[in-house]
Amino acid sequence: MLTLEKLLGDLEYRCVQGDTDRQITQVVFDSRNIVKDCVFICIEGAKFDGHSVAAAAAAGGAAAIVAQKPVTVPDERVTVIYVENTRYAMACISAAYFGHPARKLKTIGITGTKGKTTTTYLVKSILEHAGYKVGLVGTIEIMTGKRTIPSANTTPESYYLQEYFAEMVEAGCDAVVMEVSSQGLMMHRCAGFVFDYGIFTNIEPDHIGPNEHKDFDDYLFCKSLLFQNCRIGILNGDDVHCGRILENHTCQVETFGLDEKNDLCAKELKLFKEDGKLGVAFRACGNMNMEVKAYFPGRFSVYNVLTALAICRHFNVSGEGIHAALQQARVKGRIEMVPVSNQFTLMIDYAHNAMALESLLTTLRAYEPERLVCLFGCGGNRSRLRRFEMGEVSGRLADLTVITSDNPRDEEPLDIIGDIVTGIEKTDGEYIKIPDRKEAIAYVIHHGKPGDIIVLAGKGHEDYQEIKGVKHPMDERVLIREILQEQNHQ
Repeated sequence: MLTLEKLLGDLEYRCVQGDTDRQITQVVFDSRNIVKDCVFICIEGAKFDGHSVAAAAAAGGAAAIVAQKPVTVPDERVTVIYVENTRYAMACISAAYFGHPARKLKTIGITGTKGKTTTTYLVKSILEHAGYKVGLVGTIEIMTGKRTIPSANTTPESYYLQEYFAEMVEAGCDAVVMEVSSQGLMMHRCAGFVFDYGIFTNIEPDHIGPNEHKDFDDYLFCKSLLFQNCRIGILNGDDVHCGRILENHTCQVETFGLDEKNDLCAKELKLFKEDGKLGVAFRACGNMNMEVKAYFPGRFSVYNVLTALAICRHFNVSGEGIHAALQQARVKGRIEMVPVSNQFTLMIDYAHNAMALESLLTTLRAYEPERLVCLFGCGGNRSRLRRFEMGEVSGRLADLTVITSDNPRDEEPLDIIGDIVTGIEKTDGEYIKIPDRKEAIAYVIHHGKPGDIIVLAGKGHEDYQEIKGVKHPMDERVLIREILQEQNHQ
């Protein structure tokens, strides 16, 4: 057990009632989880303000209350602490409570609009191939070395993040690579420790709205906070906003990109196709010098791979080790190629809006396929506009669109398909409708022609289909295996 004074060690605070020399059993920020002699941190959320239950938390057994605005706690034996920001305080208190686990790990934080997920898995793959044990925190899952947990947020609440770090230390991890969202930075989820490496991939207008960022400037500012909280900043020097991201930075700076002015750059870019696989090849120059070949398609993949190289060179990974790791690296649901034939390419991707689908199909067009086949559906209980837009994009860019079901939720799949057809009929694109997703996938596999590129879009890493409030198991990788087994038994 720790004393309250110890937990508050990294914070500026005022003690207005009671004293800090008392034992604390637990750190709690959800009033439903109060236990005897815990410290309760009042968090102001969008729907509920923890300050409103400070007195009730004290009556329920909390030994101390941490608040950022006035609270009344009648029991004078209960300590009341005031801080400037309780979210920041929670991060620092949680770090102390779990024994500052981030100090025992090499911490890598990756922020940006695109590329975070792919880059985290690339880094994990390269470092593990070199003998490191690496934890991961990201959009798809958290991997602590002891367990794998599906993610609720890209960057977890600070208490849980510190708990995961502690598990990683216990499991013998040397490093952790994590996605750092602008929301996570804005809400101080990554406070309480300093990243060894902070990485910036790129930035475009995104996450702007009532419950996120008020405008692009706010979004950009929140991203920039990472570079006031890391030792070495590694940034995409080609991004036009790189300079603004570095305003007020406190870290040592390195850059990567295609432009030769960067510390690490890519030259002699080539797109390649071989045995049903697509990829990129280039020469890395500058502070590394090596030939690179990776089975990830498109120009943006060059940036993802460069980012991983720029990070991993700090871990003294050999060029041979990087090359070998890149041959094996895969990212679930992100341009994930599934081997079914040497004659054509089949891949799974999470593209589930018009912008992502346009980017994906344009990237694949550059490989000059015999036919570009796009299979997708749209989620129910979501904007109908997305369906019209995705239909129009696929009709314009794909040679054949197979319209199927995604997560219909509370809507009828045929109604959703009808909306997609409305969009696709604005184009000359050829399409067919197969509502059952497994049947649709079987159709594109059985009708694949030499030189085709077939993409299953929208589900990505998801392993379920949501119908009328129930999540049914459905993983496209499993469906593909079943289809191939059934084909072999015919």
